[in-house]
Amino acid sequence: MRELSQGGNAPVAGDAVRVALTLPAEADVSAYLLRGDGRVRGDADMLFYNQPADPAGAVRLDVATRTFAVTLSRLDPAIERIVFCVTVDRGTVAALEGAAITAGDVEYRPRLAGASEAAMMLGELYRRAGQWKFRAVGQGFDGGLAPLARSFGIEVAEPVAAPPPPPPPPPPPVRLSKVTLDKPRQTVSLAKPTGEIVINLNWSRGKGGWGRSGAVDLDLGCLFELDDGWKGVIQALGGTFGDYEGEPWIALSADDRSGDTASGETMRVNGRHWDRIRRILVFALIYEGVPNWQATDGVVTVKMPGEQDIEVRMTEGRNDRRLCAVAMLENVGGRFQAMRLVDYHQGQRKLDEAYRWGLRWTAGSKD
Repeated sequence: MRELSQGGNAPVAGDAVRVALTLPAEADVSAYLLRGDGRVRGDADMLFYNQPADPAGAVRLDVATRTFAVTLSRLDPAIERIVFCVTVDRGTVAALEGAAITAGDVEYRPRLAGASEAAMMLGELYRRAGQWKFRAVGQGFDGGLAPLARSFGIEVAEPVAAPPPPPPPPPPPVRLSKVTLDKPRQTVSLAKPTGEIVINLNWSRGKGGWGRSGAVDLDLGCLFELDDGWKGVIQALGGTFGDYEGEPWIALSADDRSGDTASGETMRVNGRHWDRIRRILVFALIYEGVPNWQATDGVVTVKMPGEQDIEVRMTEGRNDRRLCAVAMLENVGGRFQAMRLVDYHQGQRKLDEAYRWGLRWTAGSKD
């Protein structure tokens, strides 16, 4: 075996030439069939692991042994050079120190220690004056397989970077189970209602049924005003229970006269028509029993889908006044705003006067 130094050349004998690359580490081998201008005729002139032979079968790669079988007579006359290369995916060709390329009975061992390139042209078969020869090249090339292929005229698509993974969804907002309005005129603002708004009145002491000794009958009610100026009252007294599906889209569910209903009394507001409602003044009335607000431990809770509950407790008050203005619910730019009131009045007429509602009041009773 004759050994060549870099730049050296030697003729090759015969029509069939075996070109073998011996590599001490994992690397990719490739060959390029070039015209006189140093460019390929097309992508088919690049041979590598995914395309091991040219269309004419003049050059075939055995990927397992890194050996190219060349039949010179089958080459297109336009082909004047076949360049044999090696590339590494990571690091540089310095990892291939000790590599060799043989063509027939000649061999070339490039010096790779300290090389900084990721690719190298090890050798080439070339035609000169009708004679095929082999040259020891040993020329490094910056970049990997794709830049090397482009240098010979191969169109290599840039790898499409995978889109970055979407950012993780933000954690759901922390919602308190309820917000308690316990300061004078304290206000909370929530999003525009889209579903049913439930207003509940309950009390834990003094129950026992209407007309029973020591019992307290608490009633839930409200004054309302719609966007067209219509004002009215919803309460069990007088049987004005309202309408949930029609105007005023507010309805009192029932009157708990027995005092035994665990859920107390409930009023529903149709949030789908919130745009038509201007304000609702929620009140509680001691209809039967001695006025003693502290003893009832009364609480009004407002519930809306997707929002924390709003709680207002009636923990103080003058015991000579039967009616408590609990909260004002207002449409503020479409949003839902609740304000704590908790002030006490001698009846609905006095409540109306205090908040200037302007209704006409007549005496009424429960049936």
